[in-house]
Amino acid sequence: MVQKKVPQRMCVGCQEMKTKKELLRIVRSPEGEIFIDPTGKKAGRGAYVCKAMACMESAYKGKRLEKALKQSVSPEVYAQIQSQLESL
Repeated sequence: MVQKKVPQRMCVGCQEMKTKKELLRIVRSPEGEIFIDPTGKKAGRGAYVCKAMACMESAYKGKRLEKALKQSVSPEVYAQIQSQLESL
């Protein structure tokens, strides 16, 4: 029996490869809006981060989220993402 491939993505915070379901997807829509995509299927450029606060802080300090999304990310968006991470 052939096994299905499990999609792997890299966390922008810790730079580790993990399964897509373990990570949180952050999307830059074609209109330029940045938001969290809980389904993982919204249109736009995506970046993945672990559901750990340490990874998000690392991505913020190194501006890795901005590099992955190819757009500057406002502090309000970072605050929104961090509050949503805390609720998980």
